[in-house]
Amino acid sequence: MHTKFSTDIVALDAQAVRASVDLVEQVTTRDLARPTPCADWTLHGLLRHMIAQHYGFAAASAGDGDLGQWMLRPLGRDPVAAYQAAAERVLGAFAADGALDRDFPLPEITSDQMFPARQAISFHLVDYVVHSWDVARTLGLPVDLDPALIDTALRVSQAVPGGAARLEPGAAFGPMVDWPGGSGLDRIVALLGRSPGWIPRRQSAE
Repeated sequence: MHTKFSTDIVALDAQAVRASVDLVEQVTTRDLARPTPCADWTLHGLLRHMIAQHYGFAAASAGDGDLGQWMLRPLGRDPVAAYQAAAERVLGAFAADGALDRDFPLPEITSDQMFPARQAISFHLVDYVVHSWDVARTLGLPVDLDPALIDTALRVSQAVPGGAARLEPGAAFGPMVDWPGGSGLDRIVALLGRSPGWIPRRQSAE
């Protein structure tokens, strides 16, 4: 992906992360077993993934390419606190002096190259726009994101390769969903393999 990003990418990413925190703070223990738009994950699994990605990207911002930094961690007794801590870690890492001047190793994507900071942060940004939507849909809550954030996330989403790679085991995103019209957020989630019309099974018509 060769899309250019503004110098505000860290601030925009922080908006996406803060939106996800606001939503996760409404999660209760009973919610953890709920299905999510991520077909293989309950909310418990999704939160573990989101936490792991925060720690992985935080490590990458300091030049640490150890794949172990991306490991799944237990949620513990307080999943909300665990998520808040992970979010603060990555927000602090991206805002640190010199972070935007570094190349990031992203071993979950490839071990063959490094990524310019703004590009790497854009990957994190689009993940947390989409994961904010995932959590909101799971809980039946609205998600309100700034138009500038949506615009940037849409440009990143449009640059994500499609095709057969989306069908491989462990692919980051599923095949694109045909979803004409809709909001900018609808277009983002459809481009990245989710149906904007998804509702939890418990709410589906019998």
